[in-house]
Amino acid sequence: MIVVMKSGATEEEIKQVIAQLKGLGFGTHVSQGVERTLIGAIGDKSVLEPGFIESLPGVMEVMPIRKPYKLVGRELHTSDTLVKIKDGITIGKDAGFLAMAGPCSVETEEQIFACAQVVAECGGKVLRGGAFKPRTSPYSFQGLGEAGLKMMRQAADAHGLAVVTEVMEIRQIDVIHPYTDIFQIGARNTQNFNLLREVGRASKAVLLKRGIAGTMEELLMSAEYLLSEGNSQVILCERGIRTFETMTRNTYDISAIPVLKKQTHLPIVGDPSHGIGKSEFVPDLALATVAAGAHGMILEIHPNPAKALSDGPQSLDFSQFRALMHKIQRVSQLMQQFKTQAALA
Repeated sequence: MIVVMKSGATEEEIKQVIAQLKGLGFGTHVSQGVERTLIGAIGDKSVLEPGFIESLPGVMEVMPIRKPYKLVGRELHTSDTLVKIKDGITIGKDAGFLAMAGPCSVETEEQIFACAQVVAECGGKVLRGGAFKPRTSPYSFQGLGEAGLKMMRQAADAHGLAVVTEVMEIRQIDVIHPYTDIFQIGARNTQNFNLLREVGRASKAVLLKRGIAGTMEELLMSAEYLLSEGNSQVILCERGIRTFETMTRNTYDISAIPVLKKQTHLPIVGDPSHGIGKSEFVPDLALATVAAGAHGMILEIHPNPAKALSDGPQSLDFSQFRALMHKIQRVSQLMQQFKTQAALA
């Protein structure tokens, strides 16, 4: 429920309402508006006496939260969230467009350092790379594990980048924690609720990918698990869903970006590399992602995609990545100009 305080409610009255709610076992979230303060209360409403909260000093009314994703939705949290990834690196709200890029898998020190250099040169802020890889075949390359994490951390630090890497199971959290700035929850684990709870308790930002056949509401409910554990530093990622189409790896749901932006205060990024699975089409989808209003993007790049140990067909080489980043920056600037002009109109 949402407790709406009167416009003249004092700090003491607000604190008293919060204390009463916490005493009844409710979790609370305070949103300070220009005219009124909203107190979101998450818990068992059956413990409340009818009209008790409404009778407290300073309370104007109590309203139900209609969406099942109470912490993720905009009913309780109307302003956009700014996710702080690392000193000087943020995403969401008015932070501007954030580019994340790197190889599907960390393969060698030379490879990951080369990727980090080109990401930084092109204006990217986050180096992506897999050290533990979920593969369909048990015989495919599974990643280098902690050795790969060390290489990626060193490469990122050498070029002032943050790191995002996938965590596949609970026991990997402690291993990955010292090396990453963002825990990635992959499409296969979007509804691994035990993993979500544990990652939600870790003091790191989280990149949550949409499930292989997941709805937008299911993605938001998975994010709710993270926020319910106290972690509000969550980034949602549209990466394509499985449909009946066979000409592309997945069907990239570009419509999810504006729809999710309306439903949630969390930042949204797109993953056109996984979204279509063919590098020749990635640039067009990447530009569409910017135009759709995404806060950022995650791309796969490789020094030599033909020799990549995983996801080579969807990876851009360095020249393709440089050309695309130049276009992304131009489109992003144009979108910002349109936004400014619309606000002034």
